[in-house]
Formats: sequence, C-alpha cells, structure tokens
Amino acid sequence: MSDKKPHKAHWHYANRDMLLGGGLMIAVMLAVWLFWPRGDEELPGVTYHPVYADAGEMLHLAQVLSSDALEGRASGTAGNEAARGFIHKRFEEIGLLPLPGFQAYTHSFPIVPREADAAPIEGANLVGMIPGKTPGAGPAMLITAHYDHLGIRGGEIYNGADDNASGSAALVAVAEYFALHKPEHDIFIAALDGEEIGFLGARALARMEGFDLSRVALNLNFDMVSRSDVGELYVSGTYHTPALAEMVSQVAAGAPVTLLMGHDRPEEGPNDWTMQSDHAVFHQAGIPILYFGVEDHPDYHKPTDDFDNVTLDFYVRAADTLVMAALAADAELPQIYALRREPAAATDQPQGNAE
Repeated sequence: MSDKKPHKAHWHYANRDMLLGGGLMIAVMLAVWLFWPRGDEELPGVTYHPVYADAGEMLHLAQVLSSDALEGRASGTAGNEAARGFIHKRFEEIGLLPLPGFQAYTHSFPIVPREADAAPIEGANLVGMIPGKTPGAGPAMLITAHYDHLGIRGGEIYNGADDNASGSAALVAVAEYFALHKPEHDIFIAALDGEEIGFLGARALARMEGFDLSRVALNLNFDMVSRSDVGELYVSGTYHTPALAEMVSQVAAGAPVTLLMGHDRPEEGPNDWTMQSDHAVFHQAGIPILYFGVEDHPDYHKPTDDFDNVTLDFYVRAADTLVMAALAADAELPQIYALRREPAAATDQPQGNAE
C-alpha cells in the first residue's frame, strides 16, 4: 500500500517468454526450487482446507514474487519486469482473455522520474478479462491488486511479501476460480504497476483508451491480505456506499476469517484508507469500492516484509473470503451499478513520480 499510516508442487513457469538479465534469471530459477505442493496436498503451516482458492499455487506465486531475486519489484526495474512475467504466465495458464480489441494483457504507460534530467521509466499493467454470461454487455466488476513495491533502498531489498505480493497472488487465485466457474457478469482482472509512487497504474487504467470504465459497477482492491495474528481482514468502502454493508455482512457471516468493516471514515484521519491505495482512483471516478487489507504490522514498508513472516493459514482463509466477496458482488452487480456516483471534481492531488 502506498503511504498508508499505522492502523493497516510442481513448477511450471520454467519456459519463460520474457527476457531477463542472466544473473537475475539464474537467481529466479534457483528461487523456484522452494516450491509449494499443489492441489489437495498438505501445505506447510496451513490447517484450513480451502473451498475456492488454489492455495498451493497462490502461496507459491507470493513466495516467488517476494523473493530476493526480484529485488523488491520497484517500477522500471528488471525485478518488476520479472514479477510481471510470472503474473503474465499465470494469466495465460488460467485462460484469461485480453480486453476486447486488444491482443495482449500488457498495457504500458510512462512514469516521469523526479530528476529533471532523467529519462522516463516505463510502467506496465496486466489486464485480463473473464467473460460473463452476456460478454461485452451490462455491468462489469473490476478486481485489482498492485504488484510493484519499493525495490532496493540503502542497500537492502524491500521484498514486500504482504505489500503486495500477497494481493497479487490472491488476485490470480480469485481469477482462476472465476475462469473455472463462469460468472454472471464480465470481470476485469488488473495487476497494476506504480501504486507505491502515486497509484500510477490505476490512473493509467482509468484513462486508457479502449477500457470502458463506464461499465464498471464495483472495484474490489486487494492490498496486504496475508498477515494477521488475530485472523482479522478489513473491508473498507461501505461508509461511502452504505448499501453494500448488507452484502458484506452476509459474506462475513460465512467467512473463514473475521471480516470487519471500517477504516473508511474521514474522521479516522490517517486510519481512513479510502485514498491510500489504487481503489482511490476508482472511488474518485464515482465507482463503489471495496478495499480488502489487514492493519499495519511491524514489517510494513520495511525490508523485513518477507514471505517467512506471512501468516500462511490466515492468508489461505483470506483468499477464500475474497472469492466469497466477489461471488456475492457478482450476484448483485446490476443493483450495485445503480449506486455509482458522479465523479469527484478535479483536484490538485499529485499524480506521483518515480523516486
């Protein structure tokens, strides 16, 4: 998450269709030997038996994305490109379609560095689609998670396991469920770049020619969903769209985690998460949002946010909860679409710059 204040096996990626530097490629390929079992095999540190998510694949992807080999996934770096390659491969494997009118998942956008004499950096979103029962028509759901993180700072790698390898891998897990179980309505799946430097990927998607934002009834955003010693996952957004509270309550009643509404009221100050991750862009566009995340932990935005510190059983439970929330939203999407608001007035908020 960007600027959030305290509150918050089998390996089958070997045939890589992306170009990496030799050293990074070797490091990544070494990292993949730390694989997770697949299917119904027992998962280390996990006692919960998932109903919806492929937990082995999700944990494996989160581990790889947060490995030292990817050097913190900062936008514009080889590690970021490598992370994008792993997610891209999973999009292919689960059968996501490119957006209508496009031939690829990758959508690049420029990032302007802070240094006046520096060349622009290229960011890139990955966007796929799962057709509903009336493809291309009616309301659609947009599910997002950012895959970038802070990179290397002061000689230390900021791996960002919780923030946000966890949300990216959960995004793929949710997409895989709906790829196997056709939704009622079209679902757009977006792995976004540049969140840590001003929600740049979300901003680029919102204004991207060929992406029909007017169809989007709801944005579900996953950012930091893998760590809680008390089993609590928060969902923010019902303060701004109160009609969603009943649906969320119904999901919470059957969820395998403690799902709590909150962190979305203006009087909470820095504990109001409404404008603190990519969902802020869609909230400003008048689209109802539900943001899922955990409260901050001691490793937030530190080089110690490593996969070894992920609460594995909670993370798997959270993934099932995210699928449950998406299922509930899909069932009510026409009614949710009616809750869209007029876009917020233009503001002087900074667009973000690379550090």
